[in-house]
Amino acid sequence: MCGLLTFVSAHGRASTCQDGVAEALESIHHRGPDETGVNVVDDDVVFGFKRLSIIDVEHSHQPLAYPPTGPEANRYVITFNGEIYNYLELREELIREHGAEFATTGDTEVIVAAYHHWGPAAVSRLRGMFAFVIWDRAARRAFGARDPFGIKPFFHLATSEGIYFASEKKSLLPFAEAASAGDAGVDAANLSHYLTLQYVPEPGSLHKGIGRIGSGESFVYAPGEKLTTHRYYQPTFRPTPTSSPQALYDRIRETLRESVRVHMRSDVPVGAFLSSGIDSTAVVALAREFNPNILTFTVGTDVNGYSEIDVAQDSARHLGVTTIPTLMGPQDMMDALPKIIWHLDDPVADPALVPLYFVAKKAAEHVTVVLSGEGADEFFGGYTIYREPLSLAAINGLPDPLQKGLRAVSKVIPEGVKGKSFLERGTTPIEERYYGNARMFTEEEKARLMRRYDGSVRYTDVTAPIYAEAAAMGLDEVTTMQYVDLYTWLRGDILVKADRMSMAHSLELRVPFLDKEVFDVAATVPVDLKLPPKTNETKYAMRRALEGVVPPAIVNRKKLGFPTPTRVWLRGEMYEWAREIFLRSGADHLLDLKYAVQLLDDHQQGKADNSRKVWTVLVFCIWHAIFVERSLDPGITRNQSALLTKPAIGSVVG
Repeated sequence: MCGLLTFVSAHGRASTCQDGVAEALESIHHRGPDETGVNVVDDDVVFGFKRLSIIDVEHSHQPLAYPPTGPEANRYVITFNGEIYNYLELREELIREHGAEFATTGDTEVIVAAYHHWGPAAVSRLRGMFAFVIWDRAARRAFGARDPFGIKPFFHLATSEGIYFASEKKSLLPFAEAASAGDAGVDAANLSHYLTLQYVPEPGSLHKGIGRIGSGESFVYAPGEKLTTHRYYQPTFRPTPTSSPQALYDRIRETLRESVRVHMRSDVPVGAFLSSGIDSTAVVALAREFNPNILTFTVGTDVNGYSEIDVAQDSARHLGVTTIPTLMGPQDMMDALPKIIWHLDDPVADPALVPLYFVAKKAAEHVTVVLSGEGADEFFGGYTIYREPLSLAAINGLPDPLQKGLRAVSKVIPEGVKGKSFLERGTTPIEERYYGNARMFTEEEKARLMRRYDGSVRYTDVTAPIYAEAAAMGLDEVTTMQYVDLYTWLRGDILVKADRMSMAHSLELRVPFLDKEVFDVAATVPVDLKLPPKTNETKYAMRRALEGVVPPAIVNRKKLGFPTPTRVWLRGEMYEWAREIFLRSGADHLLDLKYAVQLLDDHQQGKADNSRKVWTVLVFCIWHAIFVERSLDPGITRNQSALLTKPAIGSVVG
């Protein structure tokens, strides 16, 4: 796990940017405090790299050149963030079929060797999480890619001088500001999307001009030309009825077991997060088969109903592993939030990222790598809202005129009356009613909150292309919702908080569920085995597959996911703090913060539960103070790292 910052010059003047890249690279020191490398290659490219040593610790320094010998020696140079879990198998295949040479025993060299021998098709053979840039010195062309599900972040910025690629957006901001004469600007459309979704959707960001390489995308860039991308992987659900459910359950279990096994490949200690749900418990249960002494980590609060520590400890005892708990309180949350938001790059208003930050901090005291359970819900149908198409089927099946009549009836039913929401949602097409797990401000509320509200910017701008792809695949509504979440909620919220909160502490987080082999079996699960109509269970097939693997009490337990009592604390300990942020914020030209104060006051007085809306605006105000106003110092310095930094690596090529 590492951090990269690469600049490809459009004019063959890369050396003029070397100092700037070296300075900007320090903003992502936390991603790789073990080694630093900043190198210029043929005055075409500056490679900046921060390494967190996981595999082949003594070697595999980056930037890395390949091949090591021969007439084409050092033709390719790579920087790579992530892990390739099938690198040993690919290495053996490259040696056997192509006589490939290797100077290291790590996975970085396997990527560039695969590209040398297989070309761009090599990326489809990689099993893992990754973002990388390869420079071909002979062809004067850059090639790179991001992993199939977007586990690893990958930002880019095009300027008149060339193009930058980075693991985190903050390292691109100096170049974005220089290119825009000091005003990178807040992207108004993405601010609107954030207020709806609680995150900034891909491929854009909240800073104008900075975008992201999509999940499952590769790219090519030649100096002076435009960046071109190619979608090399598209997850395709194919629900398939089965006459033998048990055979499917067995396949799920064994595929997940194999994924956990390869995800544990490491030359440094590996631990795991453990909550009260089945996802993380399954990962721990399977991991301890390969390491009975694996350490696990959990987090909670002292607020009743908002802690998973007791259940996690029971699971740990049942599995015979050690779990190390950590407690967080409201003051911890207030103190850490500026650092958390700085690490996020763009605001994410998911309160669950705060306990994730603290559990990662605790884990980093003991291990360098942790396993976690992200992705199980999107793959296997784990969210309760996925049951909605089943509950609305009776209305959806009615003739259009009758649906229109029921829609008209719903509009005259007073707010809060039972049945109003059911009629509204049942007569609304799925493309308009579902846009992910988070629903913050309605369009009417945004019109009141935003100073420059633009009604033409809608969440359907984000979701419409995804729905079109799902329709082309012929997916049912439940599976369509899963597909939408793969490209919205998973990438925009779940994986952002997982990557940033772990890397904030120089901790590598691995997600065995988010594996191509696991998806291949999850994609075949029929709807009736994901969400049986006669039960309220979710992830039914996965739960049946893990019976006998996880403790019986966990098999059917409802997911909590490191819950955070913001609802409680915003009425008490955090009320004055939040109010002061609104009153002092310099973001009032973008948002009506008097309205935000009213939402907070109504929440504090018990008139409404506005905690999620208040939190969404709070996170943005702190983000704005850090990244736009520059009035808030989050207190992040390179000297805070507990690890020593080795000297910069010398020139990769002559």
